[in-house]
Amino acid sequence: MSTPELENEREYVGVLYARLDALRREAREALVKVRRENVGGNHQSRSERDAYARLYEDRLVQLDEVDERLAFGRLELEDRSPAQAAADAVDGEDTDTPYRYIGRIGLRDEALRPILLDWRVPQAAAFYQATAATPLGARSRRHLISSGRKIIRVEDEIFDADLLAEGSANLQGEGALMASLATQRTGRMHDIVATIQAEQDRIIRSPLGGVLVVQGGPGTGKTAVALHRAAYLLYSHRDRLASSGVLVVGPSRAFLQYIEAVLPSLGETGVVVSSVGQLYPGVEATADDAPEIAVVKGSAEMAGLISRAVASRQRVPAAPVELMINGERLTLEPGLIANAMHRARESRKPYNEARVVFVKNALGQLSRKLGDQLKAHGSTIDDSDLAILKEDLRTADDVIIALNTAWMPLTPQKLIQDLYARPQWLASLTPNWSPERRALLSRSRDAAFTISDVPLLDEAAELLGEYSVENAALKREAKQQRKRDIENAEHAIENMQVEGLVHAEDLAAGFAESSVRGTTAEQAAADRSWTYGHIVVDEAQELSPMQWRVLARRCPVRSFTIVGDMAQASAAASADSWQDAVIPLVGKATPGERWRLEELTVNYRTPSQIADEADRMAIEHNLPITLSRAVRDSEWPVFHVALDLSKETGSRDPDALFDAVTTVLEDDRDIDMLGTVVVIAPTASVPALYAALAENFGADIGLGAQGLTRAISVLTPHDAKGLEFDSVVVVDPAGILAESSRGASGLYVAMTRATQRLHLIDIAR
Repeated sequence: MSTPELENEREYVGVLYARLDALRREAREALVKVRRENVGGNHQSRSERDAYARLYEDRLVQLDEVDERLAFGRLELEDRSPAQAAADAVDGEDTDTPYRYIGRIGLRDEALRPILLDWRVPQAAAFYQATAATPLGARSRRHLISSGRKIIRVEDEIFDADLLAEGSANLQGEGALMASLATQRTGRMHDIVATIQAEQDRIIRSPLGGVLVVQGGPGTGKTAVALHRAAYLLYSHRDRLASSGVLVVGPSRAFLQYIEAVLPSLGETGVVVSSVGQLYPGVEATADDAPEIAVVKGSAEMAGLISRAVASRQRVPAAPVELMINGERLTLEPGLIANAMHRARESRKPYNEARVVFVKNALGQLSRKLGDQLKAHGSTIDDSDLAILKEDLRTADDVIIALNTAWMPLTPQKLIQDLYARPQWLASLTPNWSPERRALLSRSRDAAFTISDVPLLDEAAELLGEYSVENAALKREAKQQRKRDIENAEHAIENMQVEGLVHAEDLAAGFAESSVRGTTAEQAAADRSWTYGHIVVDEAQELSPMQWRVLARRCPVRSFTIVGDMAQASAAASADSWQDAVIPLVGKATPGERWRLEELTVNYRTPSQIADEADRMAIEHNLPITLSRAVRDSEWPVFHVALDLSKETGSRDPDALFDAVTTVLEDDRDIDMLGTVVVIAPTASVPALYAALAENFGADIGLGAQGLTRAISVLTPHDAKGLEFDSVVVVDPAGILAESSRGASGLYVAMTRATQRLHLIDIAR
């Protein structure tokens, strides 16, 4: 590329950064001005001030996050007809040049003319989808490769043969993509917004509604597609999703840490990101049960068990109960309790909320009975006295004990803990289970909740409802206040003449008497009953039927993006096919009815040598892999190390394995000192392996999610899901195969994490 062309691009991008800096200054000045406003004691005025302050704060965060690679592409367009130019003008994207610059966010100059298109707008789609055969109105596509704020290289792809004849540029093809793939990993995922390929872009921009399943093998960009789709949907459907939000669910804390910077770098900071162990507010489970226990807890029949457990906590006394009320003996008949229960169940409210109806009805019947009894003893009782009698009954110890015995208020935690800790109760609820199966659920009440317990807690919470009437009332008031806030926001927007620039839902999210109320994302993450406008599920092949039930409740409109690879399903309770997996969402519908299936077929991450080795192993173990085409080779073969620890050799030195791994790591670091390396081993071996390696590598090595920012990390196959590293050392492949019924899936995951080199340390025992 000629020097003048490069300088022209540097000059234009410099203008974009100048505009970005100007917008930052304007937002800071507006924020300072808003904070200084003295609005007195008027609640409405304070709410408007605080809401606008939050919006300016969020805008500053967005502008700061997009600084790196602000602009990354340019389209040169064919000559447009007057009609097309008019249409573009209506869309607000008209420009007097044949070029469209593509970037992380949209920018306009001071005259409100577009100078940078957000990558998500329809006018930017050709940057990702155009080909020589289907140019989509583009003559060429230019990639802008930058370091910091400076453009260091440009690469052109030519669609119009006339441009070649004019000697316009050197054709580099997929140079930008290949350079990105060869870049060293940092322990954090980076966005692929500059190098999204046509196959990926089509899925990212597909319609919002319904259940979309994206199946793809290792390295096909499933996670990147999922995250970019979340950003695209939030941008394109802001009116619908601003108030309800988008939930992104991943398999582990390590995965969440790996992806945490992607959405902010795309200009989106309002997404709720959660692991499957965090889906119940107040509980953060990181450990899971043994596979055989996880299978039981993940089974759909656990929903029926929990329902029976809740129902069994309503008990009519077998015989009359004598109550003492201020010296007066009163008989509580079983029929009175049964009648009150019947009335409560007719309300069709959840357990705890129906209990309020039960208590109110029972107290009403008891107060009338007590009044009749006192009249029979010669006392004068009128209607005004009944309220006093009811209060006496409500506070009497005998009545409290009797009503609680009949219908005890419950929390989800207590219900599940009792279910595990009371074997006789569990046996009464599961007459068709074997004793061995029941024994799998046995544990003490103080045992920590596991990942498999989270959906059971959520199921119980759904059936139990609010534990406190006061909490339910507060929630109802909060919903009413939200409605009032939106109405106030609409008036404020009209008064300030900023229609079209600010959404009432966004403004209302900041209305508050204090700063306690958070953003939509913060409120959603803390509220179990929150329903999202869309849910993105990554590594979805791992979810159990009970986990799918949780997500179905979180999105009643059934708007899902589900990405995964059935060949990598290693969880004991996961489904065998997407058809089975999505049953909790769409029933037994086939693809094309209530859900649709897309496939990613190009492996961008894994070199062909590694992909071929992993595919051979998968086929040998009958894994249902999706065949994909690797777009590049590696200069290194797959390295095999054979370590004999069998009794026959006499080599029983426990340090022999650690020495072998250390040698492999040192050799790999000699090849590349700056890239990331992961050691993946059988789950039981990881703690000892890490401890031994830490003696040699010190601060350069880390364990689990906390170790992802280190040069070397040690992970289990489960924790490695969805991650990628420059080099991978798989320790004891046979041990990984043997550790579970889905061990082949775990080994397939481990072998496909590398972008450059793969080492396999085989152990003979």
